[in-house]
Amino acid sequence: MNPFEMVVAIVAITAIASVVRAKYGVVRRGKGEDFVRPGPDPEAERLRAEVKALKDRVAVLERLATDSSTALEREFDKLRDRD
Repeated sequence: MNPFEMVVAIVAITAIASVVRAKYGVVRRGKGEDFVRPGPDPEAERLRAEVKALKDRVAVLERLATDSSTALEREFDKLRDRD
């Protein structure tokens, strides 16, 4: 095996090993390797809940904008009473 083939083999082995480590969630921290267990991210869950609440508010506003004026007044009264 000439030196060029040896370098290509080392690079290929290193690339394959890093792909396998990434697939199984092994992360290097310091001198050792740790397994990272994918779990629910609390920040992502909070953002999802906030987006859902905003979508609900937009739906209410769209409905208010498309209703007739008497229905609009009733909806405003309901919203005032709710707060």
